[in-house]
Amino acid sequence: MDSIERVKKTLCFEEPDKVPCGEYVIDCDIVSKVIGHKTFLRDKPRTQIAYWEGRRDEVVASLIEDIPELFQKLDIYDIICLAKLALVPPKGYQPEAPKKIADGVWEDKAGRIYRLSEIANEIACVHDPHIWEQEFTLEDFDLDPEVEPEDESIFEVIEAVQPKLPAHKYLLGYFPMAPEQVLLGGWTRGLFEIADQPAVVERAVQGGIARARKQQEWWHNQGWHGVINGCDFGHTTGTFVSPPLIRRLFLPAIKFNVESAHAHGLDFVQHSCGDNRPIIDQFVEAGIDCEQSLQPQAGMDPVTVKQMSGNRIAGWGGVDVDKLVSGTPEDVRSEVRHAMETAKPGGGFIFGSSQSIAWGTKYDNFMAMLDEFEKLRDY
Repeated sequence: MDSIERVKKTLCFEEPDKVPCGEYVIDCDIVSKVIGHKTFLRDKPRTQIAYWEGRRDEVVASLIEDIPELFQKLDIYDIICLAKLALVPPKGYQPEAPKKIADGVWEDKAGRIYRLSEIANEIACVHDPHIWEQEFTLEDFDLDPEVEPEDESIFEVIEAVQPKLPAHKYLLGYFPMAPEQVLLGGWTRGLFEIADQPAVVERAVQGGIARARKQQEWWHNQGWHGVINGCDFGHTTGTFVSPPLIRRLFLPAIKFNVESAHAHGLDFVQHSCGDNRPIIDQFVEAGIDCEQSLQPQAGMDPVTVKQMSGNRIAGWGGVDVDKLVSGTPEDVRSEVRHAMETAKPGGGFIFGSSQSIAWGTKYDNFMAMLDEFEKLRDY
């Protein structure tokens, strides 16, 4: 049984020959150790600075070389989430670079401050003086937007990499989708707008659906078997927005995305952190095939997803990312054994970390995870 057949059988809640394995992303510190040299792949600060300096093509060249090498060396993976690794800005891309004002700190012309987080290995906006200035109205969101086809150069890496990957791997790829949890003005402002102007947020969601519907007219399948959407609905003790509001505001976009993917013959994976137990019934209603990014601290694991969905949504996870970062190899092996004992029976289980192979993961822990999994994955 090859990887494609293995994943397809798993999503149908049938037991394949082996438990399939995959990751949402693998960050650059582990990638570099696997392939034996420095890479732009998932090195977010280095990539951002390269874009500011007009070195987009240097990033592209690194990805074209390093993605195939990574998955040749990690042949154990059945699923390759290529869209999260290989979509790039169009040729000629060079955003205006902010001014560096201190080590790891930048300021743009609008007064926004960006800071390097060494813990997360990313550059993020930490202060925006204009966050509350814009007023959002119904008229801001066109329900019949003008849409042009994507610049084909954004697929440059995908087109170069895909022929170098084993033909039997299950590929999660690019598909135009509507934003699901719309947060106007970012997280803080966005939650305020949901409470204060739900009708405007609802209109923004409908505008996103209208745009995605038109974008899908230009889309063509580049060899994908499924798609994955990333949207964090929950924190460790519940959802950011109440389940009734999620149903009113955001479930229409989730349904649209799932139905559109299925209409194009694609499986649909929902990447969503946090405690999503209060809305699993909505995920079932939408027709999601698999939920990924299952945080144990939030009460989420593959068994919970399988049981609460009535064996209609597969669970993808098993090893707590915190154990990969701060635990020992034996801690990780114990997590693998527990996941295989509890989630393996009956299919509907894809093995991986509880979120991703995050920055700071210990290489010995990563290898221990894969080694223990290989011993136990056969049905």
